[in-house]
Amino acid sequence: MGEVNNPLSKKSYDFALVIIQLYKDLTVLKKEYILSKQLLRCGTSIGANVAEANGAISKADFSAKISIAYKESLEVKYWLLLLKDSEYLELDIFKNAFEKADELSKIMFSILKTTRIKK
Repeated sequence: MGEVNNPLSKKSYDFALVIIQLYKDLTVLKKEYILSKQLLRCGTSIGANVAEANGAISKADFSAKISIAYKESLEVKYWLLLLKDSEYLELDIFKNAFEKADELSKIMFSILKTTRIKK
């Protein structure tokens, strides 16, 4: 249903690397393990679901996987806000990660609107 090296795949993979580094920093420097683990799980899940969407066998399968990735991106934004507001994340680090997550959300929402019109 799509190229493996499409822009969404690249952006979601790069975002997963940002999240992994953020997780390392949170656990090593801030000794925060619970919230950061949630962030790691959903932040890396976006790219995994995009990869699955790239191997979809139908439009419905593609749309379902992008939908899961989209929901994971919304969850990432929730955890980032919580980490910022609980003072585990500095504002500049939060803004960088949140903007990337928001960009992914917007791309996937646009894809979902296109793939779910009048089935």
